[in-house]
Amino acid sequence: MADVARVAGVSSQTVSRVSNGFPGVTEETRRRVLTAMTELGYRPNSAARALKRGEFRTIGVITFTLSTTGNVRTLEAIATSAAEEGYAVTLLPVAVPTQDEMRGAFSRLGELAVDAVIVIMEVHLLDAATVTLPPGIQVVVADSDAGDRYSVVDTDQAGGARDAVRHLLDLGHRTVWHLAGPEGSFAAQRRADAWRTTLTAAGCVPPPVVRGDWSAESGYRAGLRLAEQEDCTAVFAANDQMALGLLRALHERGRRVPEDVSVIGFDDIPEAGSFLPPLTTVHQDFAEVGRRCVEGVLRQMRQETTEHGTTLVPTRLVVRDSTAPPPDPEARQA
Repeated sequence: MADVARVAGVSSQTVSRVSNGFPGVTEETRRRVLTAMTELGYRPNSAARALKRGEFRTIGVITFTLSTTGNVRTLEAIATSAAEEGYAVTLLPVAVPTQDEMRGAFSRLGELAVDAVIVIMEVHLLDAATVTLPPGIQVVVADSDAGDRYSVVDTDQAGGARDAVRHLLDLGHRTVWHLAGPEGSFAAQRRADAWRTTLTAAGCVPPPVVRGDWSAESGYRAGLRLAEQEDCTAVFAANDQMALGLLRALHERGRRVPEDVSVIGFDDIPEAGSFLPPLTTVHQDFAEVGRRCVEGVLRQMRQETTEHGTTLVPTRLVVRDSTAPPPDPEARQA
């Protein structure tokens, strides 16, 4: 810094102000300082700046899997939003979703230079008294119902599922089968509960739940079973990947979509419009979830307070070609 100050003909304090983006420096002086930095190959010491300012401008993100569309796209949105605010992201992957792994992740936070943490994790890993947060670390949780203990940002899972089921019922289907996600998933639970509640409120008897693991392969296996159900004319799949496998199974078993069976998914992945037929699905705004997570931790840091409660990001139904009125029973018998 002293070398830069000498070459630019200014004080070290002026170099510091330019380096940190502070006001009060004329444009001509700023240009001289930046030119001197370039000539000398000067780079500000971020660690020293962090110690002096008391912040590292880094957000930690804890998640246990990057194999699902939701987690990947939420992480991408968090990184983008953090960068726009001048923050970097440090990823802390958890190998398996257990309490010990979670404790280890939070323990590592105390050793890393992060100012706050966003957790993309299921609530049952956060409800044990043995999980403690490092002092001074602000937390926002994505995809959880831990709003009484943390600040939570989530998609309106129940609202999206209700819209999907009502769409199929409004088309004339007597009931809707459900291809659910894994039992341990909060999102899968919310979508399944809303599916069941919506059918019951409409006077329909919910069929038995068929369960997958979010993958297209599990959707295919479930689809082979559903194809054997002659009274199955509509299926709400808990995500688009399982819906893709379901479409393949129905095709192989000679069940036409949507003429014989209507299929609706959840997520609205970029490829959903290229399925055959193009998939009707529930759109999740992952970018907005990520933005609100970053906004939440930064607000907590600046106000030095922890917020509790849940913020829901709305969904919207995207109608394409995979849903239609049910087949005419008389025509089918003929």
